[in-house]
Amino acid sequence: MIESRLRAAGCVFAEEEAALLRAAARDDADLERLVAARVDGTPLEVLVGWAEFCGLRIAVDPGVFVPRQRTSYVVELAAVGLRAGDVVVDLCCGTGAVGAALAAAVPGLEVHAADVEPAAVACARRNLPPERVHEGDLYDALPDALRGWVGVLAVNAPYVPHDAIALMPPEARLHEPAVALDGGPDGLDVQRRVVDDAGRWLAPGGRLLIETGLAQAPTTRALMTAAGLTATTHRDDDRDATVVVGVAQPK
Repeated sequence: MIESRLRAAGCVFAEEEAALLRAAARDDADLERLVAARVDGTPLEVLVGWAEFCGLRIAVDPGVFVPRQRTSYVVELAAVGLRAGDVVVDLCCGTGAVGAALAAAVPGLEVHAADVEPAAVACARRNLPPERVHEGDLYDALPDALRGWVGVLAVNAPYVPHDAIALMPPEARLHEPAVALDGGPDGLDVQRRVVDDAGRWLAPGGRLLIETGLAQAPTTRALMTAAGLTATTHRDDDRDATVVVGVAQPK
């Protein structure tokens, strides 16, 4: 029985996963392939080709970071006060789920996304207007015309400390790119780079939102304060989500 095999492999929601795998399979042989891959640790979202995020079906390709439900808190906070015409950047975008969710929540936004991973860029171009998804290292990927005009900079940069990567579940550790997980010795290497240059891209009153770990939040907040942003920490225990928000001052 498929459910029993999935449960034995550690899948908590075995019945739901079995139903999704059955729906995705072309035939019995394909179903067996999918189940075997799931038991072996391949993320469910990669096998079925999509993830549910903020009520959207987000395309997920192999080798791309799978959007986590906790990141919906970034979307919720970012959407507050946004209006049609505002510029939003989904940095370290992975699938582009945050940008897609904000575009759906606030029609008329100018949403851009960027990632250093070619596979992530290709995937995000399936979820967002492809001409607005850019490949490159953080801000180097963005069009210069966006400097000083970004109303929301939403960032889910890698924040797992390097030594903790080995403790992550196999479906993340073995099937997602290390560049999307590894945040360096304390997990904040990429966050530091994001914060350092954010002021050049944010509009006056623009907001930088960074998902971070609960224990790391005080450091993330201190980084923003040192960079001249007015920083606050937000926590949602139900989603196990922590987001630090920094607001740019008038120039």
